[in-house]
Parts: sequence; structure tokens; C-alpha cells
Amino acid sequence: MVDVLVIGGGNAALCAALMAREAGASVLLLEAAPRAWRGGNTQHTRNLRCMHDAPQDVLVEAYSEEEYWQDLRKVTGGVTDETLARLVIRASSTCRSWMHQHGVRFQPSLSGALHTARTNAFFMGGGKALVNAYYRSAERLGVQIRYDMPVDRLELQGGRFIAAHAGAQRITARSCVLAAGGFESNREWLREAWGRNERGEYPADNFLIRGTRFNTGTLLKHLIDAGADSIGDPTQAHMVAIDARAPLYDGGICTRIDCVSLGVVLNREAQRFYDEGEDFWPKRYAIWGRLVAQQPGQVAWSVIDAKAVGRFMPPVFPGARADSLPELARQLGLDEAAFMQTLTQYNAACRVGRFDHTLLDDCHTAGLAPAKTHWARPIDTPPFFGYPLKPGVTFTYLGLKVNEHAAVHFGGQASDNLFVAGEMMAGNVLGQGYTAGVGMSIGTAFGRIAGTQAANAASKERQLASA
Repeated sequence: MVDVLVIGGGNAALCAALMAREAGASVLLLEAAPRAWRGGNTQHTRNLRCMHDAPQDVLVEAYSEEEYWQDLRKVTGGVTDETLARLVIRASSTCRSWMHQHGVRFQPSLSGALHTARTNAFFMGGGKALVNAYYRSAERLGVQIRYDMPVDRLELQGGRFIAAHAGAQRITARSCVLAAGGFESNREWLREAWGRNERGEYPADNFLIRGTRFNTGTLLKHLIDAGADSIGDPTQAHMVAIDARAPLYDGGICTRIDCVSLGVVLNREAQRFYDEGEDFWPKRYAIWGRLVAQQPGQVAWSVIDAKAVGRFMPPVFPGARADSLPELARQLGLDEAAFMQTLTQYNAACRVGRFDHTLLDDCHTAGLAPAKTHWARPIDTPPFFGYPLKPGVTFTYLGLKVNEHAAVHFGGQASDNLFVAGEMMAGNVLGQGYTAGVGMSIGTAFGRIAGTQAANAASKERQLASA
């Protein structure tokens, strides 16, 4: 019998497997995906939000625990467990040396990645390089890895893990770490969670999935049905406004449209519906998918002019381009009169001060609803560009309730050998909203905790068996 069974193959699962192995446990990792698609959503990531009290190699200035906490509290609207959130924040200040030992390399913030040089360490080679580094390290340490192994259900006894079932295979272990992701690729569950809106639409039918197709939430649903304590709203998610032409799965970061804060966003009726300049883009990009999901047809368009070009990460697909605003409206298929009325009102409302897209500047609108509170400049300089948007789901926030030891709970009681990390418990920290890099912080912190706790639990069981 193996000591620790890890179910999942992304960042949190790999951190758990590595920590358990370093603690002396025998470890088996089951990845639902084939080897070529291993790594879950981690393969699409690129950075880790890090607390630091002074400049550190690729991080500039300082980013204190309190500032990190206030950023997280603001984006979640307070829907977060402060104890667990601060645990994640503190862990983010000490994990990079351990990551480096396992082959992960870092680089400074990328050009065009706005406002992240101080808060985020970027993975050299991106998330795929991090995944490959962890798998190489796991194999070198003797972690057993099996691919194409989706787990259907667990055997539980009084809140204790007994065995996992993957098809006809029954796999026993002394302890288990669940890190199999959310349910973002389960279209039926998304449809059920979001329901039907007042226009008779099923919004989830128009969602795209930024990440892996293998996160179907099978084990999450199984555990909740088996009585595990859950936390979070099933409609809350890391949901980004991405290019409507993106693929259904695995579009990743390159499908994101990052010019939202530099222009205006219009719905199908050519109306603005939210403040595009509310805050820095890394603190707001993950609310825009939900905003678009609430619009007719779950579609919108980001509109900019020539003044914005070069100030954001260029999209992978070219936008519609026109030499006049009426021509752009026609290209986008929007009502020309409504489009021109919206743009004319917006342009007239702009109060341009000292524009600076690296600061919360004083360029704003006056007498306009919704307002644009920063970076508001008239859209009046050709050529003009428009990019179609749809909601892109990265991961869902409904998860399993945990304590600081990453233990799964049943009726308020912590299991002594079943632990959870990553997206399956991120809702404890992320009740809503998002800020760049925090998902990797949660997965790394709780993956390492879960792996250590699972190794300890297995050790205790071995000792009892030999007594």
C-alpha cells in the first residue's frame, strides 16, 4: 500500500506530492489527463503573487503582508477567510527558494503586463515550464505517476479515506490529497448553477473555458454528495473577458483582451455597462468575464483608438480596424446610431488631466453613468479597433471547506487522512473576485501543507499498524 495518494496533476497536486516525498512518504500521483496535456490549468499560468518586505531578485520595491491582504480583501469584497488568506500570503514570501530547488526559474514582469513588477514573480518559460520542472523533480525523487487516470469516486469510512476508484481499478493508500480542480469544464453543472436569465437565455451555454477540459468536478461533486462540508457560490469563478474567437478549451492567457481599461466596453445594444477604469487591470481583469456574462447574448466589444496601441499586451487575434467610428460600428455588427450616441456622450464626458496608465491617474468622466474613473480619454484618433468578448472561465470557486491543515471536513469535523489543495478549496480564500497570481499562491501554499499533513498521517498509520 502506498503512503500518500495524490489525485490531480497541476501545481497544487505536484507541490503536495513533492512535499510528501521529501517527508519520506511513498507517493502515487494520478493525473486524469494524458501526458501531453498534464498539468491542469497550471500549464496556462505565468506568475505567482508574492509578499516581500524588500526587493528580491525579480521583484522590485516591497509588497507587505498588509498590502497583499488589503488587495485580496478589496477584490473579494470581504468574502474570504482571513486566517487562511494570511496563511497563503505569508507562505508566498518563503516558497520561491523551495520552488527553485525543484527546477522552477523566475524572471521579471513581462513587458506589457501592467502593474505586476512589484507584486508578481513570473515563471521563466511560463506555467508549462513550471509543470515540467515539477514532474522531472517528482520522477527523480521516486514519485509514481500514472496518466489517463480520472478518479470516479472515493471509499470513505467515517470521514476517513480508504481507497480511490478509477474505472475498474481500486487504489488504496494510507492518506490522500485531493487536487483535481474545479468543475469549470462540466457544461451541465455550469448550466445548472447559472440557470436561465430574465431574457430566457442559459448564460453558461456561451461560456468558453480558458483552461483544461479535464476539470469536470467529478470528485468535488462526489465529496459534497458524500457529506463533505463545502464552501462558495457555484456561480463565482475566475472568469475573464476573453476574445470571443478563442477555442472552447485551453485558450489560456493569450486569449485575454487587456485593452479594456484603455477604452470603452459596449454590449450588444452598444451600451456601456461598467467602469472600465475602476482600478489597476490585474485587480479587475477577472471581474469582466462575469460582467459580460450578465449582458445580452453574453457578448461585448472592447473599443479603443490609436492612442491606446502599444500600452497593453497585444491580443493574439487582430481586432476589427476602421478609419471612422461609424465604420467600426458596422464592422462590429452594432447599431450605428446607438454606437455613435454612446461614443459621443463618452467623449464629451471625458475630463483629461495627466494621463498615465501606470498610475491611478486623474483622467475621468463627469456626469456619465457608468462613470470611468481613471484613464478616460476621448476615443477620437483613428484608426479605431474593436475586439469581441465572451466570458472565459478559468476555474470555479465552489469547493471543500478546510482548516489551516488543509483537512477535508465532514459535519464540521476534520478528516485525519484526507486533505485538499488548489482549486478544490480555493473558495475558502476567494469567495469572489481575483487579483493576478493569487491562484498560484493558494495552490502552492495549500499543496505544500496538504502534502506534509498527508505524509504525517501516513506515518502515524504505519506506526499504529506496527505497534
